[in-house]
Amino acid sequence: MKDGPHQLLKAMSLMTTIVSQLAGFPLIGMFVGGFLDRKFGTDPLWLIVGILLGIALGIYVMLYSIKYFFSGD
Repeated sequence: MKDGPHQLLKAMSLMTTIVSQLAGFPLIGMFVGGFLDRKFGTDPLWLIVGILLGIALGIYVMLYSIKYFFSGD
């Protein structure tokens, strides 16, 4: 990252993006999995699958965001 007056704001925006992705995708997976469990009567199955897929997708999108963020340097 280049030095400049907006370096702190860029770092804060990257950290905010990472936190929201790592927290948001598993939460979405949890809600979708819970909905599917209630619909099909398979109590913990889709909840666990949804959370695991959310974690995997959150890590993938986080790595893509970091790559995109540092590609401008």
